[in-house]
Parts: sequence; structure tokens; C-alpha cells
Amino acid sequence: MPTTEESRAEAELASAEGWPGVRDGETMRFTDLPGMTLAVRRRAAAVDRLEPALFVHGLGGSSRNWSALMEQLAFDVECEAIDLPGFGASPPPTSGDYSVYGHTRAVIRLLDAGRRGPVHLLGNSLGGSIATRVAALRPDLVRTLTLIAPALPERLPRPGAIPTGMLGVPGVTRLLRRATRGQPPSQRAREVLRLCYGDPARITPQEFSAAEAELERRQRLPYFWESLGRTTRGLLNAYTLGGQHSLWRQAERVLAPTLLLYGGRDRLLGVGSARRASRAFGCSRLVVLPEAGHVAMMEFPAEVAGAFREFLTGATANAGHGGVADGRS
Repeated sequence: MPTTEESRAEAELASAEGWPGVRDGETMRFTDLPGMTLAVRRRAAAVDRLEPALFVHGLGGSSRNWSALMEQLAFDVECEAIDLPGFGASPPPTSGDYSVYGHTRAVIRLLDAGRRGPVHLLGNSLGGSIATRVAALRPDLVRTLTLIAPALPERLPRPGAIPTGMLGVPGVTRLLRRATRGQPPSQRAREVLRLCYGDPARITPQEFSAAEAELERRQRLPYFWESLGRTTRGLLNAYTLGGQHSLWRQAERVLAPTLLLYGGRDRLLGVGSARRASRAFGCSRLVVLPEAGHVAMMEFPAEVAGAFREFLTGATANAGHGGVADGRS
């Protein structure tokens, strides 16, 4: 396990060299917080005095997953996306805590340190479960909540999700590291994208190239497999929690207006989860994009941006009337 100083130096070197996928108009910065250093991707706002938004990526992803959507929303919100500890350009946490609560703590500390709250909080997959916990535990930090295919417990997991879940089994990542040692990053990047996209034909050459470069870069990091395996285990453990700590009970505690976005061709998450989520979140609007997969913000950024703007307009209007109406659809 590298020291904090070594991990920080590695991450800063990556930033100095140009972390794969950093687009024009984006910058990367590092924030030192108790027990962790976080990389944050920022998209320059197109106009002044926009409300802040924070984006939280999914399992195995990074802040780069939000680049297309942040570009679409440059006139709507001030966009920042976090690299969770051990992912993207963020070194691992000194505590070694990769649980959902550990990642939730990282998001809360970042918001507290930057004094940016309340923010429009957006999360995808694992990032959706983290964002749910943030909104439930610290409602003062969340203006609105947008969840894209959030990782919430399902009674019957989709077949496509089983191989991902296996990463949380002790020893599996060690076997995978050996088995994939000679596998080119291009092959693994293509497999991941094909699993996450509803229509693999929509994977652009630019997206594939960026995903391949980032994977190649991350596989050289000494903590790559550990962060992936332990975060998967942390998510599976969160699925088993009952009572007040269950993710569904946390969803019921969320006070912020919530937009739920699901893909009709999601191989990792069933539509039944969307219906349950629309009932669990007290003030929510459900939007299903029929052709989208698990990462709608990458596959259909314009459509997701349009749904977010419409949701934002409704939430603002309702807040102006002294309350928030149920906007389910």
C-alpha cells in the first residue's frame, strides 16, 4: 500500500501530464481533507452566479463520466465532479474505508470544506446510493437530488449485475488481476462500455479512446484492484443493512426534490427498481429513457440535461410557492 505522500505525488503527476479525458473548458484540482485527498473536475460556468452542482460517479468510474453532461449544463449550474477516494485521480483514503458510508463521508467533507452547499447533487449507480445517504444525513447540503440508475437493493439482481457483484467476494480481484494481466486495456474498456450502454453503437471513438487511456493509466496504480474490490464489497454490505440504515429507509428520509432517471435498456438495473424508487422518495419525478443503458448521462447527455432543466424549473417554482409538490410522472 503506497503512503499518502506517494499517492498524492502520483495523482498530481497524472494531473500535470493531463489526466485522460480532461476536455477543453475543464480543470482538475486537488483538495486535502482529513484522511483523504480528493481530485475534483470543474467545468467553467458559461454565465455568472449559477447555483452549484456536484456530480458523483459510479463503481469503477470517475469524474470523467460526467464531462458530456457538465458541458450541456454549463449555462444552468456551476459544475464540479468528484473522483471518489481510490478512483480517477484521487488517491486511496488513509483509513482504507471504501464503504458507502466512507464515500458518503468524503462527499460531505468536500461540501463542508468548500462551503458550496446547498448544491444540486447528482449521482449515478454507486454515486446514486452515496448521494441518497448524503441527502438523508445532511439535508442542509442538498438543494435538489438527481439520481441516474441509482444502486439501490433489488430483490432479484439482473444477470448482468452478477459478474460486477462478484468483485466484492474476497480473493476474486486477486484472481482477476492475474487472469487479465495480458489483456489489453482496449478490450476491457470496450467490455465495460458495452455493458453500460443501452446501444453499444452509440459509443463514440472519442469516448472509447478516453476510456481506454484512463483504464490503462489506472491499472498501473498499485491500489487499482483493491479500491475496486473493497468498494464493491462496501456496496454489497450496504445492500444488507436493515432498519434505519437501509438504503430504502434512507431514501424515505430525503427531503430534497428528487429526479429519478432510468434507462429502459439497463443491463444492470431492473425497471422494477425505478417504480420502487418513485414510491420511496417522498417528492420525486420519474423519467425513463427507453433507449438508454446504465449511464444515460454519457449515452444521452442532451436528453438528460433537458430532463434536469425541466425538473429544476419545477422545483424552483414549487419552492417559490413555499412548498414542494409531488412531481411524479
